[in-house]
Amino acid sequence: MRKIRKGDDVVVITGKEKGRHGTVIQVLADDRVVVEGLNLAKKHQRGNPNAGVAGGIIEKEMPLQFSNVALWNPSRNKGAGGPDRVGFKFVGEGEVRRKVRYYKSNQELVDR
Repeated sequence: MRKIRKGDDVVVITGKEKGRHGTVIQVLADDRVVVEGLNLAKKHQRGNPNAGVAGGIIEKEMPLQFSNVALWNPSRNKGAGGPDRVGFKFVGEGEVRRKVRYYKSNQELVDR
């Protein structure tokens, strides 16, 4: 189980995109994440008339290291929100016991 998953709201904590927010589009196997609208790079794309793809320069999201992003906690800092660390704990008893993520600052569950 990973601490950051697809669909999570994250904030970049280091690098040129520091302080910007976004939603995780993709989690890669080599400990990197692709965040919507962040870490954009220009890519020169060749057109393909058979597939209906226009050529030109497009902007594409590039991956960021897991260590450079933190999960966004909306209830941190008096409701203003902020980056937070994530932990794991088990909820429930017996066969309904499951592993869930929680925010370290206020012990709230990330997964409902």
